Amino acid sequence: MSNRNPLADRRVALGVTGSIAAYKAVTIASSLTQQGALVDVVMTPEAAQLVQPLSFQAITHRPVAIDMFHLLAETEIGHVSIGRAADAFVVAPATANTIAKLALGLADDMVTTTALATRAPSLLAPAMETGMWQHPATQEHIATLRQRGWHIIEPEAGHLASGATGEGRLAPPELIVDTLKSVLAQDGDLAGWRVVVTAGGTREPIDPVRYISNRSSGKMGYALAEAARDRGAAVTLTSTTGAPVPAGVALVAVERAAEMREAVVRAIAEADVLVMAAAVADYQPVKVAPNKIKKREGLPAIDLESTPDILAEVSAARASGSGLMVVGFAAETNDLLANARAKLAQKRLDLLVANDVTLEGSGFGTDTNKVTILDRHGGEQDLPLLSKLEVAHALWDRVLELRGKPAR
Repeated sequence: MSNRNPLADRRVALGVTGSIAAYKAVTIASSLTQQGALVDVVMTPEAAQLVQPLSFQAITHRPVAIDMFHLLAETEIGHVSIGRAADAFVVAPATANTIAKLALGLADDMVTTTALATRAPSLLAPAMETGMWQHPATQEHIATLRQRGWHIIEPEAGHLASGATGEGRLAPPELIVDTLKSVLAQDGDLAGWRVVVTAGGTREPIDPVRYISNRSSGKMGYALAEAARDRGAAVTLTSTTGAPVPAGVALVAVERAAEMREAVVRAIAEADVLVMAAAVADYQPVKVAPNKIKKREGLPAIDLESTPDILAEVSAARASGSGLMVVGFAAETNDLLANARAKLAQKRLDLLVANDVTLEGSGFGTDTNKVTILDRHGGEQDLPLLSKLEVAHALWDRVLELRGKPAR
């Protein structure tokens, strides 16, 4: 069973500089280590005044390098060996001073010397006061680093160490780690693929405050987008949920079935695969009341009409020569396989993922799923109860197999 993580067995050099946010780098190091990365922490002397190097060493089980003249072995110069060995270099937090030195090519501490020694993909997460971040000099240095290929994880607006509120707060550690995953995933077995995933339940308005919807949380769609991203695909996620998207995934926010249809039709023009994980409402009110319907007006009569059948429209487009692979979902409460096979045939899908939403731990709102994957050739793969991310990887494995490209 595939459960790929771009961080597994990767060597990551983590540069920590003298920002008060340096303590958050401990969380970053911990997350990287827990996900299978081998983490080498390099610190500026100022950072070591704020966070003890022992904190990092206890988490990573690796020595921490502060002195740039320190030999890791009898002949290994620390910044050179760490820089050369790294699969990625992350500076988090990065102070205005370090950003300036990196842009100018200065090398007077372990972080800046490692930056010059490495040829690995490099990421930078700034943290500083608002005025320092917005200063033209800092912005010019950031622009220079972008031009050189650095991935900049911009700071957030929020409460700062000075007590003020504004831009300059270090991006959340989970976003920094997720962005690194998106960068390292670019050599995965879906590299070069363009993938469109839909997620969530559409909302069809009755009046300005009420709507018709369903129980879909969108978790399965988000897991599919994350898994495809982790395997190198360029992913567009069309979602109704408003939840934060995985780093590197393009979001198209929609609400109604008609909006999702428009977004999907646009996105698949250049896509290789469409996965319709969203629970699209089958019906919508014929008329939407312009104002809230009041209880005193009595029980309203709501006339319904069918929403656009996105899968049917995509199938028709494929019949006219599109090479798009289409995957559907069927959430059922009875006769799972019979209903799923009928939908697979009716919609002319390549693959269909069927799940019984009445099973414990499966279906809407859960972090796990119990599914059966059916293919157009009559194949059937029954999976045990798995996390939705594991289910997503299993589905991408099947997509690759159907395309004649074995999964890695």
